[in-house]
Amino acid sequence: MLARKGTSVEHRELLGASTLKELQAVVWRAADRLRGSMDPSQYKELLLSLVFLKHLSDTFDERRNDLVERLVDEGVPRERVGITLEDPDTYTDVGVFWIPETARWSWIAANARGKGAGSVLDAAMNAVMQSNTALAGVLPRVFDRDNIDQIRLAELIDLLGGVRLGGAAGRSARDAPGELFEYLLENFARAEGMRGGEFHTPPSVGRLMVEMLAPQVGRVYDPVCGSASTLVQAAKFGATNSDEGRISVYGQEINERTWRLARMNLTVHGVRGDDHIALRGNSLVDDRFPGLRADFVMAHPPFNISDWGRDVADPHWKYGVPPANNANFAWLQHVVAKLSDQGTAAVVLANSSISSVRGAEGEIRRAMVEDDLVACIVALPPQLFRNTRIPACLWILAMDKSGQTTKRLADRRGQILFIDAHGMGTVVGKRERVLTGDDLARIAGVYLAWRNTESHYADEPDFCFSASVAAVREHDYTLVPGLYIEPARRSSPEPTLDPASLMRDLYSIFDGQGSLQKD
Repeated sequence: MLARKGTSVEHRELLGASTLKELQAVVWRAADRLRGSMDPSQYKELLLSLVFLKHLSDTFDERRNDLVERLVDEGVPRERVGITLEDPDTYTDVGVFWIPETARWSWIAANARGKGAGSVLDAAMNAVMQSNTALAGVLPRVFDRDNIDQIRLAELIDLLGGVRLGGAAGRSARDAPGELFEYLLENFARAEGMRGGEFHTPPSVGRLMVEMLAPQVGRVYDPVCGSASTLVQAAKFGATNSDEGRISVYGQEINERTWRLARMNLTVHGVRGDDHIALRGNSLVDDRFPGLRADFVMAHPPFNISDWGRDVADPHWKYGVPPANNANFAWLQHVVAKLSDQGTAAVVLANSSISSVRGAEGEIRRAMVEDDLVACIVALPPQLFRNTRIPACLWILAMDKSGQTTKRLADRRGQILFIDAHGMGTVVGKRERVLTGDDLARIAGVYLAWRNTESHYADEPDFCFSASVAAVREHDYTLVPGLYIEPARRSSPEPTLDPASLMRDLYSIFDGQGSLQKD
């Protein structure tokens, strides 16, 4: 059992943590001791919902403290200050959730041991949802359970009470929990191994999709959003790179626990969308956004899934009915159906999607190529995904590859860019590979140069090649990059001077001329 607050190893480490990275590590080690006999998915939901509640409470406290300071400076009478501080509209009008007193972290920490940590937290989660309709159904009430050590849970509440970077190094309570949330999501995915990939797209893969599509303004949709990490990255990219507007995100997730994590993840990063974010349901058979036409679609669906509930009459199958035993081309066509007239998409799929010639798959790929939808194919390196060893690739689709002067885009109709990135990435840990910042810049950079009129694109041996649709037709619509990318010229090795070989050559030269005879 952990020692009481102020004496445990974790609390001493927390007080000595000088960077966010050190703080994250302390929280992970302390929280890991709570796991006990809990199912990994329950434990993940428990810890992340605690971080989320702490974020809501800290953001509320920041707004409250700012109000107190401003009202006092304005000379507002004390009784009027108290009324203003307890008015929910004072918070919700500026995008801050109203947190009832029994859900504020100070109250939770003060009552966790006396009233029971689990019952206090379950009541707090319920109070927040009742006070904020946008969070209805998002917060779990799973803390007052027999398989949860209530003493350790109380100590975790104490520890999280010190996780606050408000005002430090320019950070506020709005920023720090988001980074901690991302860190914990990644650690849970790593800890769950093969199962972890079911809810979390590796960050470097999500960054690659975002940087290649470069979403700045518009609607971004992910039909299999998992924990919504890719949607978060898209929203961050838009906020960083554009002053023209904002990114609106749409996502759908079939697993209820993961759906809750997605809603929390988006909210903790300041990405609001409420009813059009991460709705439950299988996108292929229960599309919750039937009228949506997105400017950008990013998807990392499960590879090669069978028994996916095919309906042969589904209007999404513009290019052919996908096979019942593999959903790869169902996902591709679902994505196409969701794109606006000038929309673009990034879809991660198994390599079989670019090479299979079996029945419907080859025919659908042929039809998509002939309709000039395929803009780019990237061969990805191995070991990027924790839940599978299946080789993977990235499809970039574009509804309009014509020259668009307003967007400064080059006319790439009738062309497909092939990129071979299978040798890229850096191995971390035992079996995990990540794409580095330099890798991402090179891959995304060459695609953006190919697409942009203001950049110079050139084929690179062993790396990239812009092929015509006619060339793809000659290869029976197979989209394997290695078929098109030219190999680099390599200098011939210096000949080895073998004396016996030299003598044989001399005999062959002079034999029959009488100038040199073999003994």
